Amino acid sequence: MLHFRFTIVLKDLLNNTLRRPLPGSIPKPRLAPARHCCTGIAGSRAASPRLKVLGAASHRPLLRTASCAVPSRRYCVKTEGSVYLDEQLKKDGDNSAEEAGDKRRKPEIVPSLEDLLFYTVAEGEEKIPVHKFLTALKATGLSTGDPRLKECMETLKESLKNTEDGLTLDRELFKKCVQSNIILLTQAFRKKFVIPDFQAFTSHIDDLYENSKSLSGGQVADYIPQLAKFSPELWSVSLCTVDGQRHTIGDSKVPFCLQSCVKPLKYAIAVNDHGTEYVHSFIGKEPSGLRFNKLFLNEEDKPHNPMVNAGAIVCTSLIKQGEGNADKFDYLMNFLKKMAGNEYVGFSNATFQSERESGDRNFAIGYYLKEKKCFPEGTDMTSVLDLYFQLCSIEVTCESASVMAATLANGGFCPMTGERVLSPEAVRNTLSLMHSCGMYDFSGQFAFHVGLPAKSGVSGGILLVVPNVMGIVCWSPPLDKLGNSVRGIQFCTVRHVEKPLIRNLELLFWEKRPWQVELEGTRLISSALVVQDLVELFNFHNYDNLRHFVKKYDPRREGGEQRVRASSPDSSHSVSAHG
Repeated sequence: MLHFRFTIVLKDLLNNTLRRPLPGSIPKPRLAPARHCCTGIAGSRAASPRLKVLGAASHRPLLRTASCAVPSRRYCVKTEGSVYLDEQLKKDGDNSAEEAGDKRRKPEIVPSLEDLLFYTVAEGEEKIPVHKFLTALKATGLSTGDPRLKECMETLKESLKNTEDGLTLDRELFKKCVQSNIILLTQAFRKKFVIPDFQAFTSHIDDLYENSKSLSGGQVADYIPQLAKFSPELWSVSLCTVDGQRHTIGDSKVPFCLQSCVKPLKYAIAVNDHGTEYVHSFIGKEPSGLRFNKLFLNEEDKPHNPMVNAGAIVCTSLIKQGEGNADKFDYLMNFLKKMAGNEYVGFSNATFQSERESGDRNFAIGYYLKEKKCFPEGTDMTSVLDLYFQLCSIEVTCESASVMAATLANGGFCPMTGERVLSPEAVRNTLSLMHSCGMYDFSGQFAFHVGLPAKSGVSGGILLVVPNVMGIVCWSPPLDKLGNSVRGIQFCTVRHVEKPLIRNLELLFWEKRPWQVELEGTRLISSALVVQDLVELFNFHNYDNLRHFVKKYDPRREGGEQRVRASSPDSSHSVSAHG
């Protein structure tokens, strides 16, 4: 402490000495023993002159570089000589002291975040119409039903009752409404979310939706009688970003069963509860190369992966072992509701009964697994199959399922609640297997063309994950020959087909893709097939961020800033589309 105090004294002495034009014109002050210390340490503990010299020497480089214009300060240690210095330096400090006094008398008014938000939305007006605020809020991607904005919306509703017209908010009333959620709202209006220009991005999504809507072809699954009742015209797309931005179009509130889309979710729960090593002591990790419902195991007599029926049945047996199906089902339902941010997750008993009555192939797989001792010891195979059918019959909407996908995209945290639902290990494993095995026998092509983790189901759903960005769910019941939604596949992989038409099948850009509509006799095919899909339009593919890659729209950057390929392969940098 003494070392610190005397260093300050010497530093100030040197600064003020350097100000004088003639160092010898002013008598050198004589440092006397300290009489008073502002820190409360007794004066009898004052340091010796030698200690002062040592302190100064240790900081000599700092003193040499000190600015001569630094305002002087009053010393903590008062000496007889320093009184003279105080008088000499008093004039130097008068101006700065006066300015400091003015600042104390006239403090600067710093606007609050609530004020700044009001000025942003009001655009110079004294009051804000409520509809204007809600429209601006929607443009950021936030919805009025967002659970994070519950307190704000409730306060807004109550506040409007006390206004004259019930339609506008003045500054004070607006601040009262938004103060409980000001951080989230400030991020939204300052475009700090993962998709800054949300309206521009969703306009592209709407275009992709419309292009796929006109597609015909495919068959609604009928091997489960209850699924055959859905209209082939149903079509919807919903997305949820990792910041909770929402967009939906089409029949997004119509409930449908998860079917095979539940497979990655229950696998994630199993790994979350038991860890990777335990789960994969029963199930493999490789694509099978066979139909999802084949009676076939790998060389170790294990199911190939959790995304085929055999692997999903074994995975079901690993959850809450030793408990009854009722407790297991409640546990899994509650888990899925957390993943969905407490949005709609229901159950179709009619589909469950239909599944069980028509599940001969799955019963055959179950008995085969039992014969090969694929289940944990003591497992009741028929109970496992019942739970398996129940999980396939869990209902969601496109909107609620998109939050589930966003929870995977967000590393296991639900973006709507902020709650940690899944472990990082469970999310990483799940996305890896979705990428390699999630799209039935189309998994390889999907990984090649789209490069994103996805899972399809025979009810017509496709659950797509853009890691660290968003979850997207497409739903349309008509399926191609491999069991994937025709419109969902087109939304992800084909955006536009141009004219004129030609007759030659050999000139197809791709050969015998499963979403091609079967034609009788001569077929008219586009001569200029333009494959500009979700990942052709946006740089969402896993490897789109490689250097020297082609220009793509990046919705994660404000204004859709893009990376463009350098003009020469030898170039070592990429440039923005804006400059």
